[in-house]
Amino acid sequence: MKLDEVTISRAIIDEFSKVFLDYTEVDVALVGGGPANLVAAKYLAEAGLKTVIYEKKLSVGGGMWAGGMMFPRIVVQEEARHILDDFGIDYHEYEEGYYIANSVESVGKLISAATSAGTEIFNLVNVEDVMIRDNDEVCGLVINWTAVEIGRLHVDPLAIRAKVVVDGTGHEAAVCNTVQRKVPGAKLGELGVVGEKPMWADVGERMLVETTREVYPNLYVDGMAANAVAGAPRMGPVFGGMLISGKQVADLIIERLK
Repeated sequence: MKLDEVTISRAIIDEFSKVFLDYTEVDVALVGGGPANLVAAKYLAEAGLKTVIYEKKLSVGGGMWAGGMMFPRIVVQEEARHILDDFGIDYHEYEEGYYIANSVESVGKLISAATSAGTEIFNLVNVEDVMIRDNDEVCGLVINWTAVEIGRLHVDPLAIRAKVVVDGTGHEAAVCNTVQRKVPGAKLGELGVVGEKPMWADVGERMLVETTREVYPNLYVDGMAANAVAGAPRMGPVFGGMLISGKQVADLIIERLK
């Protein structure tokens, strides 16, 4: 078979354009491709909800790739072990209640499960704003290429419509900060976006169950973004709370939309 470069280019552009257009209206738009949103995406898509992830970086997986200080291992506690099983991630017990997994394998299987369930992932896409209408509900996102942001180029963005948005952008809680900054009087949760407290794994992991929720009409938070909004501690390279948070936000949204 003789390969033609133009045919290859057309195939990529044609296929991407069709999918991109199809996903201008979705049920759930997850911002950030970290572990919490990847977990959420699998369960949301399996429930039949049209689900998309926007990740501003080239790679998906957030901070899980590097494990702890570039040692590619993560720790997961007993409460989250069943999620490792759901995703087919290999692990073994280190000490009672502490389970260790390969961070690279974990990310690969999270991505594979999310996409196999039907999630569409658009990487190198930056969410620069939200859409809010007269009823003060989030109804969509404003997106552009990450390269536009990096290059500080004057390029107008595009928009997508979503029934629900999930901020899973980690420590920066980017979507929540945008809403708080741009909507007069907007208050997310009890305190607004206050930023995370210093590391305290035990408290941070437990609080993540409480902080994963809807913080503004149609805007949910999960993962480290949830603790950043609520002013809870960061946790470090224990990832059980991230996995539980992703499953929890998916359950909340499925109950609402289905």
